[in-house]
Amino acid sequence: MSNENTPSKIRLGMIGTGGMARYHIGNILKQLDTTEVVAVCEPSGDAYEHAADLFDKAGQPVPPNEPNFAKFIKTYAGKIDAAFIVTPHNEHFPQATALMKAGIDVLIEKPMVMNPAEAKKLLKTRDQTGRLLMVAFNGSSSPSIRIAAEMLQSGELGKILNVQAAVWQTWEQATKGLWRQVPEISGGGYMFDTGAHLLNTVSDLIGEPFTEVAAFIDNRSTKVDILTVAIAKTKSGSFVTINGCGASPVTGTDIKIWCEKGMLETGVWGGYLRVQKAGEKEMMNVELPPFLGVWQTFVRVRHGEIQNPCPGEIGLRMIELWDAIKASAAQKGNVVKIKASVKKAAPAKAKAKPAAKKASAKGKSKAKK
Repeated sequence: MSNENTPSKIRLGMIGTGGMARYHIGNILKQLDTTEVVAVCEPSGDAYEHAADLFDKAGQPVPPNEPNFAKFIKTYAGKIDAAFIVTPHNEHFPQATALMKAGIDVLIEKPMVMNPAEAKKLLKTRDQTGRLLMVAFNGSSSPSIRIAAEMLQSGELGKILNVQAAVWQTWEQATKGLWRQVPEISGGGYMFDTGAHLLNTVSDLIGEPFTEVAAFIDNRSTKVDILTVAIAKTKSGSFVTINGCGASPVTGTDIKIWCEKGMLETGVWGGYLRVQKAGEKEMMNVELPPFLGVWQTFVRVRHGEIQNPCPGEIGLRMIELWDAIKASAAQKGNVVKIKASVKKAAPAKAKAKPAAKKASAKGKSKAKK
């Protein structure tokens, strides 16, 4: 990990150039002062061509493609400093393991891996190799969630009483016939995919373990979860409702947290933050610093500017919460006790600008799909 005062550009390898990867590449191409995309690994010629168009439009040379991952590792070990994994979920664990063993730092799309066993093995590899491992959770990487988490966990708003969190998306329709609805590849459905952001952001904001959960899941005639609702309780007694609708005709997200001295509202991907303290008549928008996505945060972590807001431990935490939700649903909503491996993950901090503006129309984060 670099600690130089004037670090050179990070040499990046993109593992996957599908739709989500191209969203990230679009942001990375706005950060060429810190980053050079050296090569990509993409077996689909069509996906690679779409990615190449992004580089062409940005006036940048198109990085070469080595479609075979084993050959990519052999060719580019020592020539890249970091890799960004944006591939089907079942490929995350073997790819991240191989990259770290090759001496390469890793940013990995959510869900980090398929199950707790893989997560624990990956953490062991990280510790043995000393590489940087960060999960690409848009929310936890964003200034809005970092500021909100600091407000909540500092006690500024008092004890958390209730949390209402939801994310809705046209997911079932958009992923029909694709790998995301194949359990052996995806590891789950809507709540393990887009819903991973919901589970992680809520856990991050609360800042303490869940102890109990009761849940119901509806697959809607598919092989994976589409609709999920859960009621949970935290260690200190806060009540949490979690609602994921993967068959909505529209997309959006909303998290409301009521505390003893006020409340706040944000989204699973961050993007906005509104606060109303006791005695105030309406919600106020918190002015946020600019944010260019998870790669920007990864660069700051790698340069030693901030703590890692998304270490591998939160990838494990999210999967264990999801496993408890599935266990309850399998028992027709019976309460399940949660024995989490991760008690609390250390967050990074971000500072809000002091100015605040009155909230007008309710904003929504754009879906990251």
